[in-house]
Amino acid sequence: MSRAHNFSAGPAALPEPVLRRAQQELLEWGDARASIVELSHRGPEFMQVASEAESDLRNLLSVPDDYGVLFLAGGATTHQALMALNFAAPGQCADYVLTGHWGKTAIRQAGAYVRVNISASGEDDGFRSIPPRESWRLSRDAAYVHITANETIHGVEFRPAWGEPAPDVGEAPLFADFSSSIASEPLDISRYGLVYGGAQKNLGPVGVSIVIVRRDLLERAGQPRADIFSYASHLKSDSMLNTPPTWNWYLAGLVFKWMIEEGGVREFARRSEQKAALLYSTIDGSAGFYRNDVDPAVRSRMNVPFFLADAGLDAAFLAEAREGGLIGLKGHRVLGGMRASLYNALPLEGVRALTDFMQDFGRRHG
Repeated sequence: MSRAHNFSAGPAALPEPVLRRAQQELLEWGDARASIVELSHRGPEFMQVASEAESDLRNLLSVPDDYGVLFLAGGATTHQALMALNFAAPGQCADYVLTGHWGKTAIRQAGAYVRVNISASGEDDGFRSIPPRESWRLSRDAAYVHITANETIHGVEFRPAWGEPAPDVGEAPLFADFSSSIASEPLDISRYGLVYGGAQKNLGPVGVSIVIVRRDLLERAGQPRADIFSYASHLKSDSMLNTPPTWNWYLAGLVFKWMIEEGGVREFARRSEQKAALLYSTIDGSAGFYRNDVDPAVRSRMNVPFFLADAGLDAAFLAEAREGGLIGLKGHRVLGGMRASLYNALPLEGVRALTDFMQDFGRRHG
């Protein structure tokens, strides 16, 4: 059986060398005489895995020393609630820039704990663009300003062409959901108070999330909460306040090592630009057979939604694509159509196979 080119949005493709190494180490990790998933998270074997994973992630993302790194269970949605509990006082306001579906989810999670101010929204144009920075209505006393760096469903991304990936928001710390674009290009983490995301797109498997937070922010009182919901407590316990998802953490660590060996984030930025340019040029050059509705200045490099001019051909497109070894292309139910996710583990050859198929399908059905 040959592996397909996997365009799934998450859980997403993992690097084949990582899967093969995990396969080799599944029954016995090192000389432990047991699988890493069977060993105590407080034992020396897993402590080594955890330490190396944090060190490699810091190296990969150039994380400054004054930032803590957390590996926690769950996904980004959990942290959208936890950040409000940890960093906003009762009744305090938090600013949200709404650029798509996951921004809406972030607002819904935080709304139970903070007064949400939607500082700007792209909803009026169907989340096809990002409101210009000068139009944002930021609060004077906001606990933080939240953005979604890349919208996985709507396919918009804060890009340099828009202005800058990390907009200047004044004195309030900038918090950003990087679930679907982290480690795809160099990132100046010092511009952010907190960066977070589920690992299941660019950094590893589903079930573990990454939180990178400026240490001084952890001194905020936040709101009354159980210790298990305290980022400061998790950091003090090296992300082992409770039993962590050890297998997921281990796999993420293997992905970090693979990325470093491949050349790091600068190399993946080059690949991402190449893959995205190839797919967008195919869409734009199809004489209307395919279309992408996002403002070109903020088109996502990671998630490319596109539509066939005749939606009646959608089922045939997906069936023929799957037959040709191209999977995970069905669009999210919010938008419909198609979506190709071009995460780090997807090689350029996969995008070439997709664009060749798209051109052939267009010739036969156009």
